[in-house]
Amino acid sequence: MDVASATATQPGAPTGSPGRPASAGGAGSMDYDSFLRLLIAQMKNQDPLNPMDPSEQVAQLATFSMVEQAIMTNKKLDGLLSATSLAQASDLIGRTATSADGSISGEITGVRLTDEGPLATLSGGETLLVGPGVRLG
Repeated sequence: MDVASATATQPGAPTGSPGRPASAGGAGSMDYDSFLRLLIAQMKNQDPLNPMDPSEQVAQLATFSMVEQAIMTNKKLDGLLSATSLAQASDLIGRTATSADGSISGEITGVRLTDEGPLATLSGGETLLVGPGVRLG
């Protein structure tokens, strides 16, 4: 099978760089759509006189099923983590927070979730990343 034809994107598919789908991650990673495109391309381009071994095809379909299940599990875990983070952030409102060095202190009036963690807005207008070393009262 020609590897170039198997990895090339289908007409009309979004690409991040030539021959690579935009949704593909870093080196060695493959998302659901990339795996499906690769499997379909492999089936389309197999030699009819020397077809793929049926046990190998079943193994690839099982891998496809495992990838799909892993994606669904990750989505559910992301939702659970978001809900937990929101619940914890709402518990911070009304508490007093003091930075690790003691330079910023005040009552928490609002919380915004960021990639680094909860970012608290204090009564004086300052913001404080709630993390290691921050004292809550």
